[in-house]
Amino acid sequence: MCAILVYMTAPDMDTARKIGRTVVENKLAACVNMLPGMESVYWWDGAVCTGQEVVLIAKTRADLWDKLRACVCAVHPYEVPCIVRVNLDGGHEPFLRWIETETREDNMPE
Repeated sequence: MCAILVYMTAPDMDTARKIGRTVVENKLAACVNMLPGMESVYWWDGAVCTGQEVVLIAKTRADLWDKLRACVCAVHPYEVPCIVRVNLDGGHEPFLRWIETETREDNMPE
């Protein structure tokens, strides 16, 4: 199993919670951390903009990347959401096994 972290941003905590809950409930991530209070400076439509955002970090398997990205895009309000993956080349083995266990479809609650 190849584990990945998925870095995302959202405009507010309500949106972040919706995204986090959706991907976890669908077994597309074992966990999503939501970090409020990030200030962003970025280019949009030819102008420099600033705004408050929430950072989301999902822990999942590489083979779920396409499904997770599609799921997030379906519920995300941004025209161009930030959704990027970082491959994990190592880590605490019990934690990596937990990610694998919690993202298996056969481990869905009834």
